[in-house]
Amino acid sequence: MSKPNWLNVTPTEGSGNSTISNSASTHTGRVARTGTVTVQGSGVTTPATYKVTQEPKAEFASFNNGAEMAAPKDGGTLTIAGKTNSSKLTFSFVGDAHEVALPASYQANGTTTNNAAEIEGDPGAANEFAFSIELIIPDNPTVDEVDRVLKVAANGGQSVQITIKQAAGDATLSVSPTEITIPQDGSAVSVNITSNTSWTVS
Repeated sequence: MSKPNWLNVTPTEGSGNSTISNSASTHTGRVARTGTVTVQGSGVTTPATYKVTQEPKAEFASFNNGAEMAAPKDGGTLTIAGKTNSSKLTFSFVGDAHEVALPASYQANGTTTNNAAEIEGDPGAANEFAFSIELIIPDNPTVDEVDRVLKVAANGGQSVQITIKQAAGDATLSVSPTEITIPQDGSAVSVNITSNTSWTVS
């Protein structure tokens, strides 16, 4: 039986009494990995073996952009990417999503996966993998920045949030009608103002 390919042993040969150093590449899966090392001695019928276990990485999910990312004022499709080793991810908005619908599915390790469903093949058992979700952001018709907070929770309950900061829209102002006539008796005639910002009349 040969050693697992993630394990490095030094030296791989020798004579007489010695010590073998065992090291490994970083393990990003959430399940411990194990293997057996066989040491064959010249003229020895039965080789000696020892078992090696490498501790797993705690279950996690993280966004590539950290805690914040920007969205343009005119909206559009926004892809949010990250890494995880979970068997299932659940996406949700924290607070007001401001007219953004949560997609029914996302990409997990290159496979379309339904929100809150088990990920096919459970790739996170052995390694961390990439995920991404696409949001359709509407344009921002206000003169204020709009914040939306997206949360992703791993199957073990670990969660992380990212704030999507959408730039403020352009200030707009229009009046309708653009011309009025006040009757001889002076009674009021209305003009409608459509605006997304403060205004004054002079």
